[in-house]
Amino acid sequence: MKKILQLLEANRDRGSFRVKAEEGSDEATIYVYGAIGDYYGIDAQTFVRELAAIEASTIHLRINSPGGDVFAARAMKTALEQHAAKVIAHIDGLAASAASFLMLAADEIEISEGAFVMIHLPWTFAVGSADDLRASAAVLDKVGEAIVGDYVRRTGKGADEVLAWMKAETWFTADEAVAEGFCDRKAGETAAPADPEQEEPPQEPAEPDQEAPPASNLFDLSAYRNAPRALKQRARTHFDALAADRQRAEARLALIERAA
Repeated sequence: MKKILQLLEANRDRGSFRVKAEEGSDEATIYVYGAIGDYYGIDAQTFVRELAAIEASTIHLRINSPGGDVFAARAMKTALEQHAAKVIAHIDGLAASAASFLMLAADEIEISEGAFVMIHLPWTFAVGSADDLRASAAVLDKVGEAIVGDYVRRTGKGADEVLAWMKAETWFTADEAVAEGFCDRKAGETAAPADPEQEEPPQEPAEPDQEAPPASNLFDLSAYRNAPRALKQRARTHFDALAADRQRAEARLALIERAA
């Protein structure tokens, strides 16, 4: 649990959750742009309540998340699966850990070029006697087995192969995520028609949502051992710039206070 607390605490207030349902439209969009967890991130209870209020026939689930609490993600996933709407997941930046599990609720999953999917063994926090720790490990094994089953059903891969990926903390590029069956297609590719003999007419590309939060991949991923260097470097550069801006602001404030 030390790692998951590190992940959630480090990414507190670095994301957002929002539901957008335009009047007169039969589609709605849910933005899961942050860590998943009732205390530090996107609250499952709020998510389920907002989801229940959606009456659209199609829900776009947009994900950019470093992961979080697997049980919160399980509750969110179950609610999505039980909703009457068709769910299309869009991996806009990152679907790591619990977020890669949440995306499995979708009927279709597409991933953007440059985005990643990451799967790993579940974590927990345990204190107490040796018996307490063994009991916690047994629960973790059961949680891991359940998640392996979900990934197997999605990808069609064998349980041993999926478990090996999880043990290795595997990061899949967009192309790899499609090739291994985690995603159906890359963003911009046309979904296959239900009838192979019936081709869909070409469609105009959708206009970008001007109100959508940016999928910047600027999460603190230091809790993970195999996070791609490019993602870590991008975040470090961003946070260094923020720190420099803060130092400059504090210096100006100090100057104003001395002059006052």
